[in-house]
Amino acid sequence: MSSKIAAENMPSVPAETPPVVVREYDEGRDMVAVAELERRCEVGQRGKPALVTDLMGDPIGRLRNFASHVMLVAEYGNGKEIVGTIRGCVKTVTIAKRNSNEFPVYVKLAYVLGLRVSSSHRRLGIGTKLVQQLEVWCRQNGAEYAYMATDGSNQPSLNLFTLKCNYVKFRNPTVLVQPVHLHYKPLGSGIAIIRVSPQLSESIYRRIFSHSEFFPKDIDRVLNNKLTLGTFMALTKKSLKNWNPRTGDLPTSFAMLSIWNTKEVYKLQVKGVSGLMYAACLGSRVIDALMPWLKFPSVPNIFKNFGFYFLYGLHMEGKDGSILMKSLCAFAHNMARNDKDCRVLVAEVGQMDPVREAIPHWTKFSWDQDIWCIKNLRAGEENRNSQEYWIKSQISPSVIFVDPRDN
Repeated sequence: MSSKIAAENMPSVPAETPPVVVREYDEGRDMVAVAELERRCEVGQRGKPALVTDLMGDPIGRLRNFASHVMLVAEYGNGKEIVGTIRGCVKTVTIAKRNSNEFPVYVKLAYVLGLRVSSSHRRLGIGTKLVQQLEVWCRQNGAEYAYMATDGSNQPSLNLFTLKCNYVKFRNPTVLVQPVHLHYKPLGSGIAIIRVSPQLSESIYRRIFSHSEFFPKDIDRVLNNKLTLGTFMALTKKSLKNWNPRTGDLPTSFAMLSIWNTKEVYKLQVKGVSGLMYAACLGSRVIDALMPWLKFPSVPNIFKNFGFYFLYGLHMEGKDGSILMKSLCAFAHNMARNDKDCRVLVAEVGQMDPVREAIPHWTKFSWDQDIWCIKNLRAGEENRNSQEYWIKSQISPSVIFVDPRDN
């Protein structure tokens, strides 16, 4: 009896926590498990539509466009089940300058994306461990800063990065989404749209974005990437006759943008909509198809896998700049209309960027709660090249260059 009581009063030994190992992704043995993890994590809130991503069988497809990139996986327990992933890349970008007369200031910046943790293995510190291990890789590859982007409603992600990993909220750009309709959009009379060569585009972009933030030093690599469908400039036909690109001078009024084809890397799908909503959207397309002269604002079929074009390098100048930008966006819309798998156009610009008001978009599909958080990876180190004032700056410049490879 006494031995039984003694045994019952003995302190219990806590169960040993299964080990978590973070390592680099191995395409040969991890692809199937990672795809399954991604599928399990793509679950929205019950009763609300959810945007699901199809990586098209290549979990690192987005990363391949960066020269320096990595994907890490977290293995749990002795069975080595993959329960978490994270991706990252390192690039060189401009930072905001105090004086517009200064030469561009570049820093090495890491971009953190694709953090996933299985719902059955959360609150075990796996997400934190993945971020920390990725930061180690980023430092080893020369990064001075790391940043991530998330929707403002994703509070768990914001809490992880800001409360546990010491990131700070930094920038808040606007995402503008324009559905692709079945009818063509008019370009406007007296307006010419020309294709600009990658070499000339690079020269112009380096000139006009040298004062912006996040402008990539390897913009030539971006412009020459097969996913860039072209760079285009809109100007009046009258000014086109007088413009000679060889002089290095820009037209007095023009608009410019480049088009990135994301649908070759991944596709999206909206799930969880009501039958009534589905029928209404279908009806809008029927009207648009039968009576295109009405220019009815139809909703594309986003309930099956679809791709989108990302517009980057958006810039306008002169008194006609706004009109020219709208015509240029109409041109991009018509390009997308001829691509059966492209259903929307997406652009992301700074809140105070003048070009924002000239970009056609649907408010219902757009949002201004894309939050970028940043961290100084060299804090506490002696680094004479560190531009600490950048991360402490509370005033966002009007122009933020959004790298299409990040999207």
